[in-house]
Amino acid sequence: MTAELIFRYFPELTDPQRRQFEQLDTLYRDWNAKINVISRKDIDQLYEHHVLHSLAIAKIIHFRPGSSILDFGTGGGFPGIPLAILFPECQFKLIDGTGKKIRVAQEVCQAIGLQNCQPVHLRGEEEKDKYDFVVSRAVMPLPDLAKIVRKNIAKAQHNALPNGIICLKGGDLQAELRPFYKIVQTTDISTFFEEEWFKQKHIIYLPI
Repeated sequence: MTAELIFRYFPELTDPQRRQFEQLDTLYRDWNAKINVISRKDIDQLYEHHVLHSLAIAKIIHFRPGSSILDFGTGGGFPGIPLAILFPECQFKLIDGTGKKIRVAQEVCQAIGLQNCQPVHLRGEEEKDKYDFVVSRAVMPLPDLAKIVRKNIAKAQHNALPNGIICLKGGDLQAELRPFYKIVQTTDISTFFEEEWFKQKHIIYLPI
């Protein structure tokens, strides 16, 4: 699986963006050999299971230039790094409580020259700044996440969607989403990407 998968769904990428996406494969393979950031069996599916999955968020919102986004529990840099490549005029802060994973994200950003992305070793409870959106990938149940990051959502609006939380999740989410049933929006990723793996995968948007 190569970066061509990304180019197929995002044909408008610039040459520098394409180069950044292409570099991810070698970088994550090298780091994964030292620090297990992606499961060993999954590294061959990096572009489908991690990069394209992260970019599904861009199918429901096109972040306006100047937007600030917090990636909560980023691990080795997902969804933050792919989104930061796609939206070079937005600012991304990536936080995770596991220092060695954040180190991988920092090294990857540096290696590909990603200027708008700041990975920091920090727990969500310690993050004090305000952001237009908080993004995350299956870190914890939505009610728990909302409780922690509510304080981090800015009041001023800059985007077509009101500020809030955008998460990537899989499986049956009925019970998890029940507390927010009047306002939460669920979009199936298979609406945008035809690969079998995206069936039962969802984008969850919760305005705050």
